[in-house]
Amino acid sequence: MANIKSQIKRNKQNDKRRLRNRVVRGTTRAAVRDARAALAGSDAVASKEAVLAAISRLDKAAGQGVVHKNNAARRKSRLMKALAAVQP
Repeated sequence: MANIKSQIKRNKQNDKRRLRNRVVRGTTRAAVRDARAALAGSDAVASKEAVLAAISRLDKAAGQGVVHKNNAARRKSRLMKALAAVQP
């Protein structure tokens, strides 16, 4: 337990940020999971919508600093590559 006033405040800030980051990371993972499931299916339109939604979530997470921008770029690239392989 922190005794110093600034450290108590810092712990509160860290807890808030950790919870916010968990929410962002969770929604991002869910969007990517949904996109991969849609890509495994046969509907090209649903796949495209799911991939675009996942890319949007990845961009937001990278913008907030939850994931590194290169990590987001790599994951977006892989999703788009998979989408291109599925579409006619």
